[in-house]
Amino acid sequence: MEFIAQPGGSVCGTLRVPGDKSISHRCIMFGAIADGVTTVEGFLEGEDALSTIKAFRAMGVQIDGPDNGKVSIHGVGRGGLKAPAGELYVGNSGTSMRLLAGLLAGQAFDTVLTGDVSLSKRPMERVAVPLRAMGAKVETQEGGRPPMIIRGGQALHGIDYVLPMASAQVKSCVLLAGLYAEGQTRTTEPAPTRDHSERMLRGFGYPVKVDGATASLEGGHRMTAVHIDVPADISSAAFFMVAASITPGADLTLEHVGINPTRIGVVNILRAMGGSIELLNERDVGGEPVADIRIRYAPLKGIDIPENQVPLAIDEFPVLFVAAACAEGRTVLRGAEELRVKESDRIQVMADGLAGMGIQAEATEDGIIIDGGQITGGRVNSHHDHRIAMSFAVAALRATDSIHIEDCDNVATSFPNFVELAQHAGMRLEVR
Repeated sequence: MEFIAQPGGSVCGTLRVPGDKSISHRCIMFGAIADGVTTVEGFLEGEDALSTIKAFRAMGVQIDGPDNGKVSIHGVGRGGLKAPAGELYVGNSGTSMRLLAGLLAGQAFDTVLTGDVSLSKRPMERVAVPLRAMGAKVETQEGGRPPMIIRGGQALHGIDYVLPMASAQVKSCVLLAGLYAEGQTRTTEPAPTRDHSERMLRGFGYPVKVDGATASLEGGHRMTAVHIDVPADISSAAFFMVAASITPGADLTLEHVGINPTRIGVVNILRAMGGSIELLNERDVGGEPVADIRIRYAPLKGIDIPENQVPLAIDEFPVLFVAAACAEGRTVLRGAEELRVKESDRIQVMADGLAGMGIQAEATEDGIIIDGGQITGGRVNSHHDHRIAMSFAVAALRATDSIHIEDCDNVATSFPNFVELAQHAGMRLEVR
């Protein structure tokens, strides 16, 4: 699948982007091992979150839907999962694989977790190492990559784990294993990462203590089913936030967006660049802060991106690089080496793509240096990375010629109706 993004277009009106992917994954996982029926609205019907549903169905959990974002999960309780008949295939979803590894480490049965070509290249020792320290038996393949084999029936014990890198997936994996471990499990992170697991576990009635950078829980408690209204995903909203910020005359409102403080790096960074972003109608929905976000065009300027914002915007950087390309002056990102092991090497792929369209973009070991300028058109390979594909679609708003984006099939994994919403807002985007 190829996107063709024509130059120019407008960005106006009111949109609601799909539900938060991180929260959608977790409500299935937690609902499955809770007591009772958990009901969900606003569920993201992308392929990644659907992979999580398939995995739990394979372990004997009845899940109704999704139907227009509505899902019902008939919880089997903390010990009710059954051995799947075959391997658990989770497609492109790193979140599914890493969080499931923690949950499965405490089960009585063996499981094999597999993924697609892209996921099969991603590092899994980062979760295997702490799980082994808890007494789990976990095997990875050459280079610490999937498939992951998890041997059931191990007695897990709590650990005090200091994460070597800021990663919500690793933190959540260890805490989920901790549900099945004897004693206390503690995680301490070097920088703040998204805290949806901690918030949602509490929402399901599981006691979790958070003290600064440390989260802790005792094994053995039970969870009770709840109703969850999933906020719109700020990572998906980010494409439209940048689109409106760089398009003269733009005025766009994004409704019901999750503004969890561990996720709002994109707002903070765009504001630091001079962006006009207002948070309206702030409210709390099921333990998660939500707001409507109004973005108007404003001339952006290049900045040194504060390193404390990097973990708060890790998924939004590809489109922030487009903002930097449209800004006056130089933008410098450091401390973001994690971007090199995402669905693609996002630093190199974005640097190459922007450079091919007349922008001075230099990849560094842990970041990028971008000098704002005039984006020309061209052809870019997204390397099957959904965020790269959508970022270059946004870039066309300020390009002089059309941008052809190859390998856009994975956009459906995180943002199934991106093209329709982009067209609705006034972007000139077509699919071939």
